[in-house]
Amino acid sequence: MFSKMVLIAGVVAVATAGVVEAALSAGPIMGPAAKIGRPAFHGFYDGHRVTYLNTAVSNKADAKAMHINYSASIGTVKGLPEIYLVQGHAAAGQLAVFGSEPGEPTYSPLWSETILTWKSSAKPTLITSDTQINKIEKTGKLSERDAHVVLNCPIVKAAKGS
Repeated sequence: MFSKMVLIAGVVAVATAGVVEAALSAGPIMGPAAKIGRPAFHGFYDGHRVTYLNTAVSNKADAKAMHINYSASIGTVKGLPEIYLVQGHAAAGQLAVFGSEPGEPTYSPLWSETILTWKSSAKPTLITSDTQINKIEKTGKLSERDAHVVLNCPIVKAAKGS
């Protein structure tokens, strides 16, 4: 009987040690996961669609209008990749265009907002990459301006080839 108790205690100790080791080796604990309802948006990167969230912005009026968090401090971050947004008339199906995506060295969930505007005489075409933006700008049909706004828009899904 005593040997069975020692055996059971040993098994419990080993199992407990394994659980503790697994918990410690997993890194910092963020707490229990929960699901929330949050709007997701679609954009383009290098000709394919991406899905992103919009969680915070460095402009107080934009934050109120978009019903997201205002963060003055993200507005001070420099050297960010660009998110291009077309203002005014645009091609059907136009979405935001990103300058990078997860997995690339230049990717960041923070983006410098750049506003694109088609010249009034130009016929808008669907823009799906920053390379395309540069080519169209050289024709004089499209202009860009820095909005001096930083957005926190992490890309949560990149569907290459879509």
